[in-house]
This record gives sequence, structure tokens and C-alpha cells, in this order.
Amino acid sequence: MTLSDPIGDMIARIKNAQLRNYKKIQLPTSKFKTKIAEVLKNEGYIIDFKTTEEKNKSILEINLKYNSGNPVIQTIERVSKPGRRIFSSAQSLPKINNGLGIAIISTPKGVMSDIDARKQKVGGEIICKVF
Repeated sequence: MTLSDPIGDMIARIKNAQLRNYKKIQLPTSKFKTKIAEVLKNEGYIIDFKTTEEKNKSILEINLKYNSGNPVIQTIERVSKPGRRIFSSAQSLPKINNGLGIAIISTPKGVMSDIDARKQKVGGEIICKVF
């Protein structure tokens, strides 16, 4: 089965798992998904992630983070979709919930949070918003 939007699938799996209070989720891996998980870990939205090999398939396992029973990720939304790409310059990157949340940006220097993109003065495609 092929997915037309694997990043959207990753976001949907995270949302659904947190609604059911799952501790970890497994999904097919890619370098891009691993970089997004790395940004989420660095910003404190997930506990950890790892990639494993099972039956000749590479799997990304994400350990979700909860604070007193409530998920740390309150909302995670896809911004740039396959049918409509959203790009932004470094100066016009959006502030998510007045700076309390982050936007994950795909830049020429790699996948990073909007805070890092502003520091490095680099724009790119806005992948998703996390709060």
C-alpha cells in the first residue's frame, strides 16, 4: 500500500495514539520522518524515538510524552500538504500561539523548528504546527 501523504499519516497516528493514551507508536520510517521526530524530541514534545528493522522493513518507534495524564502535544496540524505547499521566508515565519508552540520547517539546511530557522535566517516549507 502506498501513501500519498506519509507525513500526514505520521501526524494522524500521533493524534490518534494520544487520544487513546498509548505510550508508543510504530510507523514506517523515512529520513524525513526521523528528522521530524528529532525536532519533536529536542523541543520536549516526545520522550524518545528509535528506528528498528523488522522483517526487512524499517520501523520508527516514537515514545509519546504525557504530563499528569494529559498529552504534551495538545494540537499538531499539517500546514503544507501535497496539493498545496506553503513556503515562508525567515522574516515572515509564523509564531505559533504567541511563541508557546513551534512550527517545523523544512529548509535547505535541514528540518528544524521555526526558532532555529529564525536564528539561522533561513526560510522554507512549513511542514506542521505543534502546540
